[in-house]
Amino acid sequence: MDLSLAAFVAQMATYPSLAVIILLVLLVTIISGATDAPNAIATAVSTRCLSPTAALILAAVFNFIGLVGMTYISTAVAHTMFGMVNFSGQTHMALLALEAAMIASISWGFFCWWKGIPASKSHSLIAGITGGAIAMNGFAGVVPGEWVKVIYGMVFSLAAGFLLGWVAVRVVEWLFARVDRRRTSTVFVITQDICAAALSFLHGAQDGQKFMSIAMLGIALSFGMETDGSTGFPLWLMITCSLAISLGTLIGGKRIIKSVAMDMVKLEKYQGVAASTSTIITLFISSITGMPVSTSHASTAAIMGVGASKNPRHVKWDVAKNMVTAWILTFPCCGLIGYALASLFMMVF
Repeated sequence: MDLSLAAFVAQMATYPSLAVIILLVLLVTIISGATDAPNAIATAVSTRCLSPTAALILAAVFNFIGLVGMTYISTAVAHTMFGMVNFSGQTHMALLALEAAMIASISWGFFCWWKGIPASKSHSLIAGITGGAIAMNGFAGVVPGEWVKVIYGMVFSLAAGFLLGWVAVRVVEWLFARVDRRRTSTVFVITQDICAAALSFLHGAQDGQKFMSIAMLGIALSFGMETDGSTGFPLWLMITCSLAISLGTLIGGKRIIKSVAMDMVKLEKYQGVAASTSTIITLFISSITGMPVSTSHASTAAIMGVGASKNPRHVKWDVAKNMVTAWILTFPCCGLIGYALASLFMMVF
């Protein structure tokens, strides 16, 4: 099947909804860059290892590399996204349901960005497409065996992030207990910068594949192809989504950096290294196993674990509480919006 850019443009003449879906996917990817991607560099900024501007540029570059690079290595996350819902049926209706899912995710993402809350764009996307699939095919539109990986991922990212953060900072303190802190400062700065690059790479690998898989789902439906994720991603789609997530990071990243690393807990350089290392491990395991996790979940949990290991009072739990509340509300809010809009679109159009 020809999935070149020229073939895609020609197909949009038959299914105009496809163009709308791609535009919405790009918009939600940009919002992800603004709301989720900054979590990868928040600790580097908080510990003053990188300036906000330098950190955002680094994140934008490695988000791009991560999405394209990891797609050639593993598409486990994308396969999970393909498999968790069933949009089989009339192509026009399926594309309308996907449009509704994108609008639900964008609406919630914009609200959270405006409030400075690092809500999970991954989960808002998953909730939105789930609501759209249910509106189209009832509960048969949900594939429990794949969807449960979302729950596994949420629990894993929070638990692993917190526990690894707690342990990692203790290990770092033990290893450098007798070393002059002034001599280790440069080492921690360099390590933190490397970690920020690695985290940005993994964010592109995780979140980029999620959004790209929705674009590919729309393309597969319009071309009459299998929607099980067996078809590879065309290079033009990978590059387009990579540019979108990088653009979002550059445009709106500073607001979320402040909320995650500056408002919730103050970190020293070695603590930032511990938090970043913990998040890297969590995201890497999730990417390889196909669990669609949230970068903001993993990063925030690691920062909390590092702060709590020294003294639980060092964590501003009221800020953390607001974040958790937003995460909990994401699934029902986006799911209901996606369901309502999909039902409306299929009725009107």
